[in-house]
Amino acid sequence: MLLQSDQKAIVHIVDDDSSIREALQDLCRSIGIETRGYATAQDFFAATVADTPGCLIIDIRLPDMNGLDLQAQLTRAGVRLPVVMMTGYGDVPMSVRAMKSGAVDFLQKPFKDQDMLDAVLAAIERDRQQRVAHHEVMQVLERFGTLSAREREVMQLVAAGKLNKQIASVLGISEVTVKIHRAAVMRKMGAKTLADLIRMSDVACSEPQP
Repeated sequence: MLLQSDQKAIVHIVDDDSSIREALQDLCRSIGIETRGYATAQDFFAATVADTPGCLIIDIRLPDMNGLDLQAQLTRAGVRLPVVMMTGYGDVPMSVRAMKSGAVDFLQKPFKDQDMLDAVLAAIERDRQQRVAHHEVMQVLERFGTLSAREREVMQLVAAGKLNKQIASVLGISEVTVKIHRAAVMRKMGAKTLADLIRMSDVACSEPQP
């Protein structure tokens, strides 16, 4: 379960080996990053995880679920936290599958502390960027939801490069009415330029409504 939170980044470590789990927690804390530890995949799913920037460090071999399967299940559940995969038994197929599934890195034990820190910091930065992008998409969809059906038609035709005269002809309305709708669309969407409106139209047409 995800809860909204303004906390700083948190690294979630899923590894049944308590010594490795604690060592990773100490490593992350050494650079000021909060951590949470879980011995199994089910422990992680049962926990209330704050919706805050961070990442997951997952061991391939868990007692209740293969780490790669956990990664896939997280994706299906809509958990977007970037993953750093680690294993003591890694091979090329495993690493390829993990990376294709979106893992930031795949580290084989024993790994250097700096390599893990680099992977964790890269994963946290990816998560922050994803969150910014997601927030921007949600803002566009929210604004798009305030448009009337006619304003949406005008917006899409404007974004398609149609002139006011052409839009008036397509919709069977006057050019003056088109201009009124167009001005309302620009204002409601918060678009300062035509390029802004085209980008917003692309987002609104490609994403499901909230």
